Order: sequence, then structure tokens, then C-alpha cells
Amino acid sequence: MTENKGRTLPVTDLSLVVLVGASGSGKSTFARRHFKPTEVISSDFCRGLVSDDDNDQSATRDAFDVLHYIAGKRLAAGRRTVVDATSVQQDARRQLIDLAKRYDVLPIAIVLDVPEEVCAERNAARSDRADMPRRVIQRHTRELRRSLRHLEREGFRKVHVLRGVEEVENATVVTEKRFNDLTHLTGPFDIVGDVHGCSFELEALLDKLGYIDGVHPQGRTAVFLGDLVDRGPDSPGVLRRVMSMVATGNALCVPGNHENKYGRYLRGRKVQHTHGLAETIEQMEGESEEFTQQVREFIGGLVSHYVLDGGRLVVCHAGLPEKYHGRTSGRVRSHALYGDTTGETDEFGLPVRYPWAEDYRGRAVVVYGHTPVPQASWLNNTICLDTGAVFGGRLTALRWPERELVDVPAERVWYEPARPPASEAPGGHEGRPLDLADVHGRRVVETRHAGRVSVREENAAAALEVMSRFAVDPRLLPYLPPTMAPTATSHVEGYLEHPAEAFAQYRENGVARVVCEEKHMGSRAVVLVCRDAEAAQRRFGTTGPTGSLYTRTGRPFFDDESVTEEILGRLRSAIDGADLWRELETDWLLLDAELMPWSLKASGLLRSQYAAVGAAAAAAFPGALAALEGAAARGVDVTGLLARQRERAADAAAFTEAYRRYCWTTDGLDGVRLAPFQLLAVQGRSLAAVAHDEQLAVIDRLVEHDGSGLLQTTRRLFVDLGDPASVQAGVDWWLEMTARGGEGMVVKPVDAVVRDAAGRLVQPGVKCRGREYLRIIYGPEYTRPENLARLRQRFLNHKRSLAIREYALGLEALDRLAEGEPLWRVHEAVFGVLALESEPVDPRL
Repeated sequence: MTENKGRTLPVTDLSLVVLVGASGSGKSTFARRHFKPTEVISSDFCRGLVSDDDNDQSATRDAFDVLHYIAGKRLAAGRRTVVDATSVQQDARRQLIDLAKRYDVLPIAIVLDVPEEVCAERNAARSDRADMPRRVIQRHTRELRRSLRHLEREGFRKVHVLRGVEEVENATVVTEKRFNDLTHLTGPFDIVGDVHGCSFELEALLDKLGYIDGVHPQGRTAVFLGDLVDRGPDSPGVLRRVMSMVATGNALCVPGNHENKYGRYLRGRKVQHTHGLAETIEQMEGESEEFTQQVREFIGGLVSHYVLDGGRLVVCHAGLPEKYHGRTSGRVRSHALYGDTTGETDEFGLPVRYPWAEDYRGRAVVVYGHTPVPQASWLNNTICLDTGAVFGGRLTALRWPERELVDVPAERVWYEPARPPASEAPGGHEGRPLDLADVHGRRVVETRHAGRVSVREENAAAALEVMSRFAVDPRLLPYLPPTMAPTATSHVEGYLEHPAEAFAQYRENGVARVVCEEKHMGSRAVVLVCRDAEAAQRRFGTTGPTGSLYTRTGRPFFDDESVTEEILGRLRSAIDGADLWRELETDWLLLDAELMPWSLKASGLLRSQYAAVGAAAAAAFPGALAALEGAAARGVDVTGLLARQRERAADAAAFTEAYRRYCWTTDGLDGVRLAPFQLLAVQGRSLAAVAHDEQLAVIDRLVEHDGSGLLQTTRRLFVDLGDPASVQAGVDWWLEMTARGGEGMVVKPVDAVVRDAAGRLVQPGVKCRGREYLRIIYGPEYTRPENLARLRQRFLNHKRSLAIREYALGLEALDRLAEGEPLWRVHEAVFGVLALESEPVDPRL
């Protein structure tokens, strides 16, 4: 315990600060002066919460229940918390120390040791405490005196004692960062796995990474994950190199369990000379006492783990769940050094490690070692770099932020392992990538393009039903496209939708150029195609399929996987011919497309809903028309009714004709067409922001090199919204296309991802559907003036909001996919799109 006679009190940024002092010692004034109001929890305030009287001592028990609850919530959220209560009794302090331990934060005591007379005078001057008995203050003072010698033994990591009024008033609280908080260091880093005394391999790896005598010419920083010593041939050499790099600021190092054990040996503790320690002791016997002392101090100063790069990276020896990141306690240090075990032992008598990485759901990447694996591989945003160099494997490093692995082979087997090395990384090849907890209940997904997107619990439940029962293999479902909002309702006579509104909308958003793309008569399709089965297995962890072809709700188009593989094979041949694997530097490609005919997937909808309307009309109108014509021939005046019936018959015929265009006969894959219109992502890159003119140029080459007749061009027209002639050309193109029976077009900003003047995302595309196509949607007679007048009262705001939210989630999924984030992180966004699809909205929009 240090008595602070000066003015500076260092207080850790994440800690539980306990103010200790008798009633009237000035704790509340001290707290207001040195801490934010939101950091301070007063026992008096909590009494008031539960009893409406700050001084009602009968409410003390409930008040402290509230105080502990609020403090726990703050500490769980990583917020410094200051407890303003007397805390002169050991039992009261013990509960607070236990609270700090529960949330793995430092408990710090600040003692205000003020004379009894001063406390009594202050209480007498307060109207709410004027009648406080003097014996209460005397008891507080006695208990404080008894406590001063024992505060550190009770568990406080720091104790600051301020004696007298002057010292209390002159004190200054200074916030200090935790030792493990290096978030200000952004790298780049080269993170090195377990070395275990393999100095030759370490020097070879540093040389391969570009270090010259421990210094990188480009200013990179090495990070060592511990277990520098034991088992290998030259632990002193490894220590000398690493210690030198750390001392000069060219490296960071966290302790491994082997350093921890050797450090205890150097401090004179009794430890067993097993698992390679005997070799290290023998090798160090030839070193000077000065070097041994330096090693002792080096090991003693190592911090359990570091949080780096703005919180995006955590390095430790044995792995660390998210709840321990940046925390400070014996429990955190133990997990960082040893990991966790199941309580079982294997056939070699060694503890079975708990596979914490399989359940990891943290935002930060955790890089660790400790458990040898045959090769480093990613699992749920974690990676183990212990590739068994001392056992004859390899010494591995991870370049950050590049996520590039660099390794060198071991010179030989230096130590025979107690058990054979694992055949694969922790958790197996696939681990447990998805979990119900990832998608259950209300969700809030953070997106970089639109902030927080909320998913309601009932929508999540509906999405879970679809995903679990009908979707393709989730590993091959990295993206779902957003719903598309229709253009604003048109008031052009005879039209519900018209391009003029789409052009005006984008012009208002500040968009200068748009591309009008033909809307194909098919179903939205997402295609994931890998170069071969090996590429699919390597990147997506599947065995067999070389990709996927699915609907915008994640369902496969074909139950027969061989049909999907045939389509993927034809597409792969076109990619080969266009040389896109090499050009895009990838072995997989994700595309947005349209699969035709519509009846391939929409047959149930067409036959049960739309076709039923057409069939009923076709059956009813001829009979009714014949009856009316017979009545007219007999001299009955049915002129008006007959005209209306003929008009309805014409509408029904138009409906049937529109419907037939979407259904044509296919024989196997003969007659099936795939029209890609956007490249979404490739290895290491999202392409969603690539301008549409560049996108379509690449896709044209793809179609050109298709020799199977599968791929179809997406016709397009570019429109300059500032040129009336260009705008009119866009309108005329749409009129001509829809007059020939085309569905319509999609209008998109050429520059893809666009924001308006207020910084909000602009719709990525609006659909403008043709007059005849809309008969399928709204019924045969929708063009009659009275029907159009009613249909124009449609509400688009919710649909537009939905489209933007789904668009932001889709972009987020692509970014996470390209950055190599774990499947559960990608699916958080994908699942969000599917969940939003169950929001109630007019399905005709």
C-alpha cells in the first residue's frame, strides 16, 4: 500500500473505484470533482431510488442491491465505475471486490482519511444529517483505521490514501490506460507463433518477413505469441533476439505457459522440470548472471494479452473469449496462458482442451498459439499459429492487416511430442460455424453503409424457418440480393409506372448518369461458381459441390444437384474462355443474375395464382360474350353491357398473352437462359461498388465466350439525366421494349454505390415495369381508368425503406465475405436480408 502524499492519483480507465471514508469525509464532493457524473453511483442516491429518502437506513439492503446491479451493468459494458459509499466495513468492500472479479476489472481504493471533528462539523451543517449521532461517525472512523493496513490483502490492486482535508482537496486523479490496451498501435504487424527454442527457424522466418537484424525497413512490428523457450535447441538465443527487438520497440511479446513456468523457476519457486524446462535450464547455465537477471525481469513484465489496431486485433498465447478482451484479472491471465479444459484427460494423460474458438463470436480477430496444428487456418475470426516447429512442423507468422501467412519448415524434429499432433485445426475443418444464438431473437446488425439495421424477433423467426428447412448449404450462401423498389407512381394517362418518374427521382438525388438495364422475364438468381472442387473446399469448406445457384430467398433452383453442376460447368467454361480467373486474381466468383424462364422456379405461383386468374377469365368471358350477343340478336338492348364485356374479354386475352411470355418449354437445360448483370465479389474483394459500365463490359466478355447457349446478354442504355434528348431516348427505349412484350427495365446509377447530398444511400436501382406486364401483377382489368385511379394510391415509403436496409445488409455481407470474416459474421447480414423479407409490405410493389 502506498500513502499518496502528493497530488496525483493514477486510476485505470476500466476499473471499479471504491471511495472509502466516514460519513462527512467528502467522498461525494471528491467524486463530483474528479469523475464524470455517469461514472459515480452513490449509495445515498440508490436509497432515494428505493425509498424516496436518501437517508432512510432501513432501505440500505435494497439500496445496495440496486447499486451492485447498476455497477455490474456498467462493468459488463466496459465502463469505469466509482462507488460513493462509506465502505469502511470489510464485508461491504468484499462484495465490491467480488463484483470487480466477476467482471475481470481492477478494484481500486481511494481512502479519504479525514479527522473525526471535520466529519462531524460537515454533517451538522447539512439539514438532512444534522441529527446524525456522533457515535456513528466515531464507529466509521474506528473501522477505517482498522482497515487501512489490510486493503491490499483484501484484493484491491491499488490503494491511494489521502490524509487530511488539505491532501484530499489538492489531489488530482489521472486516468491511465490498462497495460493490455495498445489500441493506438495500428501496425502493420508480423505475428509469430510458438518458437520453443528454435532459433535457426526464427531467424529464417524473420529474414523471410524482411527483418534485418531484428528491424524491418518498412517499420513493421513483430508480435510474439509466447512459448519462446523449452524443448528446442537454443532457448537463450531465442530470448536474446526477442528481448532485443522488444527493447528497441521493434516487437511486442505476450507470455506463454512455458515462460510463466520458467519465470517461476527463476524466482525460486518449486516447479517440475518437465515438458522441456530441463533443457532450458541446462542451456541457460552457460549464460551470464546479468543475462539471466534480464530474462527474469523480461518474463516478469510480460502482459497476458494485447488489444491492438483500434480493437480489431487481440494477441495472446492460448486464446481468449471476447468477454475477456482488455480485462485484467487472474482468470483472464490464466485463460490467456493455458486456455480452458473440459476437465477430461486423453489417452496420453494430458488435459483435453475446450474448443473455445468454435464458439467465438467476437468482432476482434484473435491470434494465438499453444495447441499445435498441422497448418494455420481461420475459424470464427480466430487463427492458431502454433504449427509445431519444435516437433518438426513449421514456424508460422501472420502478416496483419494483410492476413497473409508466411512460414518456414523446421530444420528437424527437435522434440518428440507427448501425443501425436492434431490432424486438423481446432474444431475440425468446419467447426461449428453457425449457431441458433447468432440469429435468434431481435438483432441489430452494424453496417458500414447505413449504420445499425434492426431485425425484429418475429421476422428472425420466419427467416430461421426458411433458412433451416429450404435453403442451400449455408456455406454456399454468402449473399442475398435486396428487394427492389418500384419507381414512383406515374400519372401519365394509362400508365401506373413510367420511366419519367425514375429519371426524375435520380436527378433529385444528385445522380448525373443512369443505366437502364433490360428486365428479363425470369427469376432473380445468385450464382457462386468456384474454379474447381478443390477451390470450393479450400474457401467454402464443402466437399463435392463447386458452387451454388439459388433464389433471392436462398432456395436452390434445382433439387437435382447434377443440374446445378451442369450450369456451373458451363459458366466456368465461359470464365475460363474470358480469362477472368487470372484477370480478377480469384478462384471463385459471385454473380447476380436472372434465370429464365420464370416458370423454372415460379411455376407454383404462376399456376396457383396468376394463371388461375387468366384461366377463369378465359373460361368465363367466351360464354358470357356469346350469351350477350345472342340477346342482342333477339332485339334486347344490351349495348352497354356487351361493350363492357368485349372490353373485359380483350383485357383477359392481353393477360393471357403477357403470362405466356414468361413460360416456355424447356428440355433439360435446353431453353434455360442465365443473364448475369453484376459481379458481386471475388477472392479478397467486393465488387459491388464497381461502376455498372465496367461491370457490364466484363459480363459481355463472359457471354461472348459462352459456347453452350446458356448465357444471355443484358441489353442496356445509358442516359444523361441533364440532357432532355437522352432522357427522351430512355423513355422511347422503354416504350419500344415493353410494346414488344418486354417486362420493363431497371434504372440504376452508373456509379453503383451512391449517396445523396445528405449522405444517405441512394436506391441502387428502381424497377419500371411495362404496362402489359403489370396485368400479371394487378389483374387483367387494371388499366381501366377507375382501377388505375385506385391503384395510384399505393404507399411506397415502406418498400423503399426496406430496399435500402436490405441493400446495406447485402453490401455488408459482401464486405465481410471479401475480408475473409467467419461464416457466422457473413450470415448475420445475409440472415438479416431474409428476415426483412418477412416484413409486411404490398407484394405487388
